[in-house]
Amino acid sequence: MNFHNKTVVITGAANGIGESIAYGYAKEGALVVLADIDEEKGKRLEDQLKKESFEAFFKKTDVKQEKDIQDIMSAAVARYQTIDILINNAGVMCTKSPYELTVDEFDHVLHTNLRGAFLCAREAARYIKENPNGGSIVNISSTRATMSEPHTEAYAASKGGISALTHALAASFSQDHITVNSISPGWIETKDEKNLREIDHQQHLSNRVGTPKDIVKACFYLTDEDNQFVTGTDVVVDGGMTRKMIYAD
Repeated sequence: MNFHNKTVVITGAANGIGESIAYGYAKEGALVVLADIDEEKGKRLEDQLKKESFEAFFKKTDVKQEKDIQDIMSAAVARYQTIDILINNAGVMCTKSPYELTVDEFDHVLHTNLRGAFLCAREAARYIKENPNGGSIVNISSTRATMSEPHTEAYAASKGGISALTHALAASFSQDHITVNSISPGWIETKDEKNLREIDHQQHLSNRVGTPKDIVKACFYLTDEDNQFVTGTDVVVDGGMTRKMIYAD
């Protein structure tokens, strides 16, 4: 696994899983491009990475806007000459009864999570395909693509779309030597692990709740040049919860 001097574009990089992915690749010597709509947190992360002598830059990006996406990709190439890896992590959630969910709210989730992932993949691929060895795209989906709690229709639809988009793009980009895969996280605690209860951990087959590092490791695997035989698939990282039979006692 060698990411030294690889250009990695990460959307939704300023918070949670995206921030951990950015740090993960930076520590492996990658050139990290941070894209997020949150300018304050994005700039703060850029400064933190630079203080630790990592190469990174931030550009405010709204993945609902095609021009913003084109701008971040061209800026990455202007600075680092190429794009090798794209991590489509940007996403929002709306928990609301389907009786009350508005069209604008539904569209906001779909346009951010799904359309944004497509546009980012398309624009990044224009540059990735110029690399002699191609490159990789990873879309962050969710176990909610295949299972749900009430009032998550927009989010579930967007993540189900990402899973389908992944294998479609893998087929389309195969001639350009670009692998496209998705990761479906389960419960990944991004805030305060100390507040988790024992039952939160024990209900998982892994006996623990996930951490952002679990997703970082999956990204590493799927973007490693030695793993180009893996494409068009979804890697579930959920501590076994989607394989667990749950019955009422």
